[in-house]
Amino acid sequence: MPYLGATFVILTDYSLDMSLALYRKYRPAQFADVIGQEHVTAPLARALESDRIHHAYLFTGPRGCGKTSSARIMARSINCEQGPTATPCGVCQSCIDLEPNGSGSIDVIEIDAATYRGIDDAKELRERAIYAPVSSRFKVYIIDEAHQLTKDAFNVLLKLVEEPPPHLKFIFATTEPDKIIPTLRSRTHHYPFRLVSAKVLQEHLSRLCELEGIPAEPAALALIARAGAGSVRDSLSVLGQIIAGTSDVGITYTETVAQLGFTDEVILSQVIEAIAAGDGAALFTLIDQVVTSGHEPRRFATDLLERLRDLVVAKQVPDATSSGLFDLPTEQIADLEKQAQLFTPAQLVRVADLVSAGLSELRGASAPRLQLELLVARLVTNEISADLADRVTKLEQGGVAPSVRPSVVRQRAQEEAVAAPVPSSAQPVAQAPAPQRRVDDDLPAVVESRSSTPAPLRKPSAPAPRKPSEVVGAAQVDAQVVAEEQASLAAPISGDVDIEALRKNWTLVINTMGAKSRLAGLAVADTVPVSINNGIVAVAYKNAGQMKNAVAGGRLEGLRDVLQELFGIRVQIDPQLDPSASLPEAKKREAEAIDTGEAAPDDEVMPQVSTIDMVAQAFGATVISESSREA
Repeated sequence: MPYLGATFVILTDYSLDMSLALYRKYRPAQFADVIGQEHVTAPLARALESDRIHHAYLFTGPRGCGKTSSARIMARSINCEQGPTATPCGVCQSCIDLEPNGSGSIDVIEIDAATYRGIDDAKELRERAIYAPVSSRFKVYIIDEAHQLTKDAFNVLLKLVEEPPPHLKFIFATTEPDKIIPTLRSRTHHYPFRLVSAKVLQEHLSRLCELEGIPAEPAALALIARAGAGSVRDSLSVLGQIIAGTSDVGITYTETVAQLGFTDEVILSQVIEAIAAGDGAALFTLIDQVVTSGHEPRRFATDLLERLRDLVVAKQVPDATSSGLFDLPTEQIADLEKQAQLFTPAQLVRVADLVSAGLSELRGASAPRLQLELLVARLVTNEISADLADRVTKLEQGGVAPSVRPSVVRQRAQEEAVAAPVPSSAQPVAQAPAPQRRVDDDLPAVVESRSSTPAPLRKPSAPAPRKPSEVVGAAQVDAQVVAEEQASLAAPISGDVDIEALRKNWTLVINTMGAKSRLAGLAVADTVPVSINNGIVAVAYKNAGQMKNAVAGGRLEGLRDVLQELFGIRVQIDPQLDPSASLPEAKKREAEAIDTGEAAPDDEVMPQVSTIDMVAQAFGATVISESSREA
């Protein structure tokens, strides 16, 4: 570190340089001039006034938020002849040397840790630090970008930082405090700096424009503050760029948008209105205008996402205008509130999610315009359907159980009404009123069979025509049947539980499993309870693959829980493979059908197959492995 000695070279008086960057020209000289960091400057000022100065400080935070400037102010304050004080006098030699852009003091040494980061540099610093200051009260070391120091360099400085001589002070500044070793961090007073809000930055930029004698539109300053992203230094750099390229009329919104590459407010408003109206033609025309005018697609998507954020806030917070949640001019906030009324809260969140996902896809895309147009297509072709939203809401609030379709229940009710004798006093009806369509009519049924044992599959035959009077009362009993289905799925079954009770209510067990999960319903379809002994229920599976999937997928535990829910019993499930478990009952049903004339004797009976095998046969699918079936 050759500059750690007493040799300094003064190049020029920067205060006379009219081309000096704004962030250097207006660097704060005391803690009162630091903006947006009152949580740091106030306690430091009180420590200075009470002369309770620590020997080591750690200033952390994002770039350009005032860490190094505050470190210099701290050094100036403790070495002022009137100090230590929070308001340096500015007339003593130390204050003059340490003023912003001053010549510097031999007793205040700034080190760039990104360059002097090794163990040898740390050893040299330790050797020089023990010497007393030349003309000041304290010797102060300001180590910028301290996280760049190596672990060995930290260890060399550790003892010196822990127990320095009385004349020595350390101030570490870094953007990455996690890289500072804990042993050194624990020996410092840690002050975290924060990004400055856009509103505070806008007010600061307005004051600087007044000092420079340059008129500026508030909307333009809001854009500059937004471009600075909370960093004072970055905001002043952007302001300097705009001032350098501005005309005699001053800083205007139009010129600022053009220089910074932001999307024009008018175009953003038109895009929002096109999305709300689902107007794809207008939206694609606007996108073409944005791209052909030279705007970067990713910049446009970012601006659109920020606008959607503002719309979400305007929709959720009625008094957002007066609550300070917007860093925008008043006239733009009024437009936001009008545009927010074009969407529902769910639509706004969904559109914002789509834009956020599209923004990620635009990062590094080889064809950014194509990606942007695909994003626009999603915005206008995936509108939230009010009908679908209503259906989902009804399901969430507890609609008809999805394990049994209401249409199937109605069909069974009609069959029961046909089988029952019609009272003589009843008048024939030409046409029964069509039952009202329910939200759940389109939900797939896990199990549609109501019989305790699955019946064999038959070739379809044309149903015999029915008389109009046969459907009397079908619509009236439909609501009652649905209510009974719901009550049976919710209420436990009372009485002694034996194998006959299980077989009688096994369809209810299957439907309850299906109501919990489609896969759970498939796992117990075509099963038959065999026995119940000593707390063990034997269940027969007619397909080895189905049984293996049920065991591997944990479906037996679900079946056990359903049995406890319905019958109030705690049992274990013993799965067994018995392909012929329901064949005798099936043969009996076939004979009864032939005797009653409901089916011809030569009807071909299809072989018993499982649900998974049916899917494989119908679609030509191939089972890769048993575990793949469950997935």
